[in-house]
Amino acid sequence: MQIEVFSDVVCPWCYIGKRRLEEALAGFDHTDQVTVTYRSFQLDPSSPDTSELGLDDMLAHKYGRSIEQGRAMNDHVSTIAASVGLDFRLDIARPANTFRAHRLIHHAADHGLANGLTERLMRGYFCEGVRVGEREDLLRLAVAVGLDEAEAAAVLGSEAYAVNVRADIDLARRFGATGVPFFAFDRKYGISGAQDAAVFTEVLATAWADAHPLITVGASAESCDDDARALPERGRHRPGRDVRH
Repeated sequence: MQIEVFSDVVCPWCYIGKRRLEEALAGFDHTDQVTVTYRSFQLDPSSPDTSELGLDDMLAHKYGRSIEQGRAMNDHVSTIAASVGLDFRLDIARPANTFRAHRLIHHAADHGLANGLTERLMRGYFCEGVRVGEREDLLRLAVAVGLDEAEAAAVLGSEAYAVNVRADIDLARRFGATGVPFFAFDRKYGISGAQDAAVFTEVLATAWADAHPLITVGASAESCDDDARALPERGRHRPGRDVRH
């Protein structure tokens, strides 16, 4: 099974959704046959590489709220993050343009390290105040997950993988995703938002059963059923939205 996760490294619900998907996968019988690919999305392509603006101020400005209301919004998401084991420090996080980070993730994918770098970038941004729009911070995290420093530096100093990032964003739009996180299962079932782990569990089971139908072997033979009556076939429930293209 292939799961494609469209996310942005500065999206708090993306990090929460990541943990909820991981929780569901931990209890799934066929996890070893599931491949999770993180794909690029930008919540704010116009954002500067780095900013001194706090997230409370950023939310207040974005939604036309007071600073106190912005802080309350961040406190709310931090409480939910804590419920999945994440220790958010949104007071030290700073807005950033993530295009460069997404290019670096695509480079990491060529070395089998994309998921590890995605996790490290999210933890750095939400829990450690890392400036994920700045070259030196990105390079440090790239090396920390095992990427070659010189190769990573060359990527950050160029426009390498820009076409890959834009292709991911275009694919998300074709799937109908206007926000993130968005999860596509075998490009057939979709989950929008950081749903509870139970929702992921349900879609995992449905997508797996759909891709691996039970095949009855052998001719019909005598059998028993309830009161010798044929049982009606139950309609199959298909959660999420169909994202086949």
